[in-house]
Amino acid sequence: MLESLPLSRKQIRSVAESTSKISCWEGAIRSGKTIASLLKWLIFIANAPTTGELAMIGKTSQTIHRNLFLPMQDPALFGDIAKLIHYTPGAPTATILGRTVHVIGANDAKSEPKIRGMTLCGAYVDEVTLVPQVFFEQLLGRMSVRGSQLFCTTNPDNPAHWFMRDWLSQEGKKPLRRFSFTIDDNPFLDPDYVRDIKAMHEGLFYRRFILGEWVAAEGAIYDSWDRDRHIVTDLPKAGIYKWISLGVDYGTTNPFHAVLLGLGHDRRLYAAAEWRYDSRQHRRQLTDTEYSERMRSWLRDVPGIGSVRPQFTCVDPSAASFTTQLRRDKLTPTAAKNNVMDGIRTVSSVLAANKLLVHASCKDLITEIGGYSWDDQAALRGEEKPIKVADHGVDALRYGIFTTRALWQRHLALAA
Repeated sequence: MLESLPLSRKQIRSVAESTSKISCWEGAIRSGKTIASLLKWLIFIANAPTTGELAMIGKTSQTIHRNLFLPMQDPALFGDIAKLIHYTPGAPTATILGRTVHVIGANDAKSEPKIRGMTLCGAYVDEVTLVPQVFFEQLLGRMSVRGSQLFCTTNPDNPAHWFMRDWLSQEGKKPLRRFSFTIDDNPFLDPDYVRDIKAMHEGLFYRRFILGEWVAAEGAIYDSWDRDRHIVTDLPKAGIYKWISLGVDYGTTNPFHAVLLGLGHDRRLYAAAEWRYDSRQHRRQLTDTEYSERMRSWLRDVPGIGSVRPQFTCVDPSAASFTTQLRRDKLTPTAAKNNVMDGIRTVSSVLAANKLLVHASCKDLITEIGGYSWDDQAALRGEEKPIKVADHGVDALRYGIFTTRALWQRHLALAA
């Protein structure tokens, strides 16, 4: 199996030396850690104890399929072995090398009962830092078969995260082996891709996803934001190719903020206009019907742009009643993807790559971007959260960009 894969020396060494009870491949994105860990997992399954069960675990069954099964079923990576890996997306089990393997999503603490009563001889955990601590501890307790092993991968997180605190930092004291990778440890990546992806990340995300460091979030969230570079007074001369989305952060006592996002013919995203209503300033709260009427009226004649019908209206997922109202008014709203850290990283990447520009008319959004900061007290608890102050425009922007990423990413020629 080793002969069919292009592996670096570091990957080969990790496969050979991952003999501890727990082995973790951690570090930068696209650094080769997942392929090395999957190879080890397949070798383990081929020689696993005949007693006990096998399990593959991730945040959801969809991420397990995308991150793990698609690579394993790729003949270009695993040759003829790929033919012996059978999995139907969403199914509770897979068959790998003739063995039944349970496929388990563990997106919150309520997932822990899924593995109660199991006796495991082997387990693979994708992005272990996204798995609840109580689930991970229960998983280890299930691995009572002699010779059982657990294999896992992760990108770096906050250094106060429970997995770093209780496990990675305890290498040598606990039965764990840690294999750390940077993006430069993968010699098979195209040099242009490496250059581009390095240019797309700055600050926190550069240190974590490029250098593979466990560092705490601190200071400004969008640390690449530059008013001189990112604010424009005109939309591109070649025009807007497509009005991608209207990101909507719903508020009643807090401000209601909508940000219009366009994809320019120059292959850049433009936060082209904003509509905001602050009930505290106006001393009057609006109903869902009034919000819908005013927002739709604004879209019919956006200042300096004219009538716009965005392809997606990405609404704050907690605003159920407003979403219902928009449907009554013949709009087709989409529940915005609210994965905060992934969304922030996506916005940060397009800013760093100079692929996102903000029109000068978006005054409230511009004010918020510069002051959008990490919560220091949450960081001390191992959590990463923005300070929940003056964040309505940046939330609307994140909704509009992250929810529609699959639509615009290929046009911007950004790395995945």
